[in-house]
Amino acid sequence: MNFAILALGIACMGVSIGEGILVGSFMKAAARQPELFNKLRTMIFLGVGFIEGTFFVTFAFTFFVK
Repeated sequence: MNFAILALGIACMGVSIGEGILVGSFMKAAARQPELFNKLRTMIFLGVGFIEGTFFVTFAFTFFVK
């Protein structure tokens, strides 16, 4: 068993957990202050975009590790 693939899989899982925490915090903030929803939405799109980019790079590395 290749431990590098396992480590990259755990990293992908960590990225997914981080994205869930980010979106959950966004929902709480939007519920508390609905007038900031538009500002928060642009920030959430940027955050999720960067997190998804990290996820796909780590996921792609799992196929290149031998």
